[in-house]
Amino acid sequence: MNATPDATTGTPAAGTGKLPIVLIHGLWMTPASWETWAERFRAAGHEVIVPGWPGIDDRSVQDVRSNPEPLKGIGLKQIADHYERIIRTLPVKPIIMGHSFGGVLTQMLADRGLGAAYVAVAPGQTAGITTLPASTLRTGFPILSNPFGRNGAKPISKAHFHFTFGNDLPRAASDALWEQFAVPSYNRVFFEGVASVPNEKGGVTHVDYARADRAPLLVITGGIDHVVPPAIGKAIVKKYTASGSPAVVEYKEYDGRTHRLVSQPGWEEIADHALTWATTHATIAA
Repeated sequence: MNATPDATTGTPAAGTGKLPIVLIHGLWMTPASWETWAERFRAAGHEVIVPGWPGIDDRSVQDVRSNPEPLKGIGLKQIADHYERIIRTLPVKPIIMGHSFGGVLTQMLADRGLGAAYVAVAPGQTAGITTLPASTLRTGFPILSNPFGRNGAKPISKAHFHFTFGNDLPRAASDALWEQFAVPSYNRVFFEGVASVPNEKGGVTHVDYARADRAPLLVITGGIDHVVPPAIGKAIVKKYTASGSPAVVEYKEYDGRTHRLVSQPGWEEIADHALTWATTHATIAA
């Protein structure tokens, strides 16, 4: 790392470097889904850490597909604890960015005070966010329709991948992305996420929306996202702002973007905005 920690602020001392960035992937994905943003941020001088969820770790897509056993029974708290252990080894608080369920985990880590700034890209609902569009329900149906598979690891079909990730593409192009990126689900994560929606105080994804000392948070959505439509992103931001907390929470929506905000053509604009916003607000907060 090229940054010297400032013991008072927990951020790099003036002129000595840039904040590290931790990227958290989402369900059905591996760290490979972040290759675009990770390389761009490294080129901008940041150390970028992209850990896999427990059970994925640094395994290839093909390896995870061939042996999904390590994914079974893993829940959101275990995943959040996994990232907390990694983050606490860093000499400074990093910028934390998460996509989809990684955006849920980003908010859970924000509630633990682990970052200097946070960016939730197409984030799922945390506890108490009851907005649930029909397309979001359809996203979870293949998993939620089988409660006996709660601790399983279900592959995502090419057809369902087309609906959730590739809805801007012809089917053949979406299938090519499936081959490159898709891995089985952590079924328990989906069940816990849904069970938390009506349970603001006791859900696994509980966060304190009124927390005053939370570092700045940016929520980003895509206008044609089937998984996390803008209505969900707006509801998340409204929940934070309605709490009365003075902590900074902002919203940014990109028209014509799907759930593949981190890789859909034009991703550079979103990545650059996320990085500029996070570094600027982290500096102000410090």
